[in-house]
Amino acid sequence: MNKIVLFDGECHFCDQSVQFIIKRDPNANFKFASIQSDIGRQIIRDYNIPLHIDSLILIQDNQFYIKSTAALRICKNLKGVWKIGVFFLLIPTPIRDLVYDDIAKNRYKWFGKKEVCEIPSPEIKKRFL
Repeated sequence: MNKIVLFDGECHFCDQSVQFIIKRDPNANFKFASIQSDIGRQIIRDYNIPLHIDSLILIQDNQFYIKSTAALRICKNLKGVWKIGVFFLLIPTPIRDLVYDDIAKNRYKWFGKKEVCEIPSPEIKKRFL
């Protein structure tokens, strides 16, 4: 079963994170949708994800994961050294999420907002819902 990553489609950092995942996911296990898209909003409703969550969201095995837990579970499935990110799951969630929340709160200020959508190649486009 494919895993779905919901991301902030207006955020440069989030977009770069999606590109990072795509490059390290040669088997195309992950599919993507922006939180702002119709399909993204539908998935959020289907999984009863609170609307106020300001986070990357991973849908896997009929469950959703947010914040640092989502990011680290994604790392677990990437090729290369990124798999070791799963060991950070041993750190208590509130501590991990303090760092995540600081980055999320400042992402537009530090990385900017996207004004224009990039047009992906046909191969990459297939990975978006």
